[in-house]
Amino acid sequence: MNARSPVTDMMDFDDPALANQLFGPHNAHLDLLAAASGARIGNRGASVFVESPNPAVRQSLRKVFAQLYELLGAGVALSMQDIARAYEMVRLDPNLNIGQFYREAVLVSPQCKAVTARNMAQKTYMDVLHRYELVFAVGPAGTGKTYLAVAMALSMFQQRRVKRIVLTRPAVEAGERLGFLPGDLAEKVNPYLRPLYDALHDMMPQPKVASMLESGAIEVAPLAFMRGRTLNDAYIILDEAQNTTQEQMKMFLTRMGFGSRMAVTGDTTQIDLPVRPGGVKPESGLIHALSVLKNVNGLAVHHFTRDDVVRHPLVGAVVSAYDNADKNGAAN
Repeated sequence: MNARSPVTDMMDFDDPALANQLFGPHNAHLDLLAAASGARIGNRGASVFVESPNPAVRQSLRKVFAQLYELLGAGVALSMQDIARAYEMVRLDPNLNIGQFYREAVLVSPQCKAVTARNMAQKTYMDVLHRYELVFAVGPAGTGKTYLAVAMALSMFQQRRVKRIVLTRPAVEAGERLGFLPGDLAEKVNPYLRPLYDALHDMMPQPKVASMLESGAIEVAPLAFMRGRTLNDAYIILDEAQNTTQEQMKMFLTRMGFGSRMAVTGDTTQIDLPVRPGGVKPESGLIHALSVLKNVNGLAVHHFTRDDVVRHPLVGAVVSAYDNADKNGAAN
């Protein structure tokens, strides 16, 4: 790298083909990083220049380019989101090794995709899922709470650390009544469980998912089906836990058997519990459990924030807008 002026850095890359991958189609990756950093970024052949009066910005971008180029050389495919997140992570932690995120991927199965953390919060969450038998993950939509828990469950099943996977969530409608649903029991509850199926299908081919569902290796069921059961040697995930009652949460947590693990995920800002007769709204079982179990050893609670959202960038903006509106409403 040669400094061309006090505010411009230049980096030269040996492999023009890899450099083109790094820059993106029509320099789309460079444009993305320029918008994120406020720097002026361009290329001349297999070289990239970064122009910014802020030395910290130039240093972060140099580290991002160097590490992403190395990853591309190792055969790692990078998306637009990977590029944007890489800069944000290095900006927050200048000593971060981006490659570590890809080396510590959760391997769902040898034939299927590897799932990697997209930010430090997700990496910490994955570490917690490895270490603890009971984990609560709390935070806004789009932070990967359920997705990473499903990936960990599939990985542990492949390693024969558990014999089956149980995915469940309360059958609570989000602000509207679906009315009578036709079909048998499975068809009636499937609309509530669709997000869990979506996560499975994103990680494995549909025939593989269907085979595991048919054999009972994966069970997807509404929370009401958990009563009276003891689940041994299973990885059990409770999604949308904010919509459980206190009684339901206690019932679920006491289903845990020997050799089992549990992940409980939810967003305490999106509670859809119906109002009881007399206009009383029940307290969320998730909120109650976090209070009751705070001094219990052997479990972990991981909190995500709106800064950890990894869906489309607009999702983070929407979450922030609603949070600000709620705060302003409370203030008024």
